[in-house]
Amino acid sequence: MNTYGSPPGTLSVMIVDDEAAARRTLRECCGREPDLSVVAEFADTESALVAIRARAPELLFLDVQIDSRTGIALARALGGMLNPDALPQIVFVTAFDHYALEAFEVSAVDYLLKPFDDERFQATLARVRRRRAALPPARRQEALAALLERLERAAANPPAAQRIIAEAGGRMHMLEARQIELVEADRNYVRFTVGRNTYTARSTLGQAEAALASQPLVKFSRFALVNMDHVREISRTPRGDVIAVLAGGSTVTSSEGYREAVRRYLDGFRIAPT
Repeated sequence: MNTYGSPPGTLSVMIVDDEAAARRTLRECCGREPDLSVVAEFADTESALVAIRARAPELLFLDVQIDSRTGIALARALGGMLNPDALPQIVFVTAFDHYALEAFEVSAVDYLLKPFDDERFQATLARVRRRRAALPPARRQEALAALLERLERAAANPPAAQRIIAEAGGRMHMLEARQIELVEADRNYVRFTVGRNTYTARSTLGQAEAALASQPLVKFSRFALVNMDHVREISRTPRGDVIAVLAGGSTVTSSEGYREAVRRYLDGFRIAPT
């Protein structure tokens, strides 16, 4: 958590996002606006909720997917906790097209699709300013409640993603799903391998597998998913585990509990003898 002072005559802003690079980008964009003052930023929803209870900001940038609570649940809690006059204007920040296209375009609540540039930020901020003047607090609360229902339905039935956002070198990158060769679990994160490069995102392996359902992923172990479109060589260990060499040079070995499933999948590529 970081907190800052708020000069008089400015809109107080809070940022809630578990990606450090995303928080920095939002902070820098807000810093270029003379009427915005970032008063706090948070990497988790629990700390954010405590701070908002104590001092609700006038504008809140909120990531849709943060931690076990999620940004959606945080916004739901705010809608029931704050009276309409204290409810901040919320700009949801999301890396997932299906949230933005289906839920936000028909709502009076704004969003930013990661990765965003200054032009996109300016367009969103212009709508925020217009709606602040035009929408009474009660109408703003109704719009938030309607949006949250759409978001919860979308979260329960997510379509396969065509792009995934992940971090490398302190920057956010948009990865094409079909280019991802390997997905590996790493505690609260997953690593995506594209060629010789690796990227990380806060997610579970199961969530990443669901998001990449459009790709031919095969589980080589509890911790590794291989996109079989990128397998270039196959060999076996003396005990029968499968070793796959991927297009970018990465090597993955199946674990004991998954070797049979991997071998059955590969058998589908064999030419049957006549």
